Amino acid sequence: MPEIQNPNQDPNDFRRLLLVFALTFVAIIVSQQFMSKFAPKPTPKPETTQSAPAATSPAAPTQTSTATTPAATNAKSAAAQKTPAPVTTKQASSETEITVENDLYKITFSNRGAQVKSWILKKHKDEAGNPLDLVNSRAAAQYGYPLSLFTYDEALRNKLNSALYVPSATGLLKAPAQVTFEYADGDTTVRKSFSFDHSYVVKVDTSVQRNGSQVTAFPQWPVGFGDQTTGPSYASSRVEYYQGDKVERHSAVESTGLPIVGGHKSLSNGNTLAGPFYWGGVVDQYFAAIFLPEDPNSAALVTLHNTIPQNPNEPDPDKKRREVYSVLGSAMGNMGGPTSLRLFVGPKNLEVLQSVRSYAPGAGGQTTPTGPSLDNIVDFGTFAIIAKPLFLWLNWTHEHWVNNWGWSIFILTIIINLALFPMRYTGMKSALLQQKIAPELKAINKRYEGLKLTDPRQHDKQKEIQEVMKRENINQFGGCLPTIIQLPFLFAFYSMLSTVNELRHAPWLWIHDLSSPDPLHLLPVAIVISMFIMQRATPMTGMDESQARMMQVMMPLMIGGISWTLPAGLGVYWVTGNIIGYLLQLAMNNTKTAREIRAHLAKRAAKKGK
Repeated sequence: MPEIQNPNQDPNDFRRLLLVFALTFVAIIVSQQFMSKFAPKPTPKPETTQSAPAATSPAAPTQTSTATTPAATNAKSAAAQKTPAPVTTKQASSETEITVENDLYKITFSNRGAQVKSWILKKHKDEAGNPLDLVNSRAAAQYGYPLSLFTYDEALRNKLNSALYVPSATGLLKAPAQVTFEYADGDTTVRKSFSFDHSYVVKVDTSVQRNGSQVTAFPQWPVGFGDQTTGPSYASSRVEYYQGDKVERHSAVESTGLPIVGGHKSLSNGNTLAGPFYWGGVVDQYFAAIFLPEDPNSAALVTLHNTIPQNPNEPDPDKKRREVYSVLGSAMGNMGGPTSLRLFVGPKNLEVLQSVRSYAPGAGGQTTPTGPSLDNIVDFGTFAIIAKPLFLWLNWTHEHWVNNWGWSIFILTIIINLALFPMRYTGMKSALLQQKIAPELKAINKRYEGLKLTDPRQHDKQKEIQEVMKRENINQFGGCLPTIIQLPFLFAFYSMLSTVNELRHAPWLWIHDLSSPDPLHLLPVAIVISMFIMQRATPMTGMDESQARMMQVMMPLMIGGISWTLPAGLGVYWVTGNIIGYLLQLAMNNTKTAREIRAHLAKRAAKKGK
């Protein structure tokens, strides 16, 4: 039957009741969460620490059972995160030396700074006759030794070059060999590796990191060479580099090119030049230290220019500061990364330099150098077009004819003078013919005497002189041509003797070094005597007898003074040329033309005497 409902019961009351229960439950849950945040926390009970036994018998170790709580576990985890990683250090405890040797050199490294203390070239001598040490120890003690590192941070530079590195080997090593130096102190990590073969070239790899990042640090050759002991030897030093299509050469002070204006400083200390570079480094008169980067495009070159006092014992501090020598150096490497390059240290010997080639700028990973060789380091100067072939010819004579540089110069001088004989003959003949017309020229000069150089009648004077010479078939400049043509050879000989290493300490008779002045000055005296005798045999035209006599004395004395400090090899060339010139002049003076001219002059003088 149908359900009968209580007439007093509302059907929505039940739903309202359920809603009230639900809201009450939610209110209770929320209030509990709210009150728990602000309720006072119970004070933790202090932990009780049990001391461990003072001693434990190894035969009966004590086992301790420890209950691990979640709080203890979290504490251990936090402590583990705060503990730093172990620091890696690599430092030597004392200074040691490592020597690397081949047939050409003997290099001594110190692990302090992993740098070179001595670089002896076995085939070259110093002025005392001892094997030459290319390390300039006097300047290096102040500004750094070879293969030390250059950095822009001076404090870091001092640190890298004074630290005690750990070497991979000690004692004496025979090339081919490799030695590596490593240093680490937790902040800075350094690795320097050097490889040696049987040539003058050393392979260099360096890397410096600070706090895990690469630091720019260049291998350097900072202060010239050990053969620099005098002012001229220091002045011969230059920083040179092959960049683009030409070689740049920079001295400490370069002339302005004007005779009355002094030089200017051309090299600053610490100046950085951007590549690409085939090669770059420092040279002096006879030796070079040249870097050849394996990646020319990323290479940078730093020029180094410092000074040392000429007299370190000078008591006057102002004078000591003013009187100084410039010492030049260079550093090369890769900006902001590790550096890989080769270093040539040796003589400026043309044959040796031609055997060392640079890497060409381009793609990395080159295995064979295909760039220019180092022969451009030898600077033959303005007359290179004559000086270089002249040296190659001289070298061939030395190798195939006579094994002495002095006699090679003697033979070469004879050949040069014989080759120039046709021009010398023309000049000598012209001088003789000018004797014939000398009275007419004298009369013309007297007729126009007193004219200013700007006077229009000077043109008439020159026209008359030219007509007389044309009538007698005389070349107006014939007498000067032989002298002019010989001057380039003289300058080329001087440039060659002052540049090539082959003639350094080359002996000849009483001379021990053809590249240095004659110690007894016999050659300058011989130049004076031979020039005087030659001029006495040469007709002097265009001047009176008193002027001619003065020139015959003054000119030889002046040339003798100039040659007093010139290389002895140049004196050999000059004296030999004078002797040959005198013999040729004697032959010319006894020709038919000379006899006819003398007879003509004698006949004219006899007429004038009547």
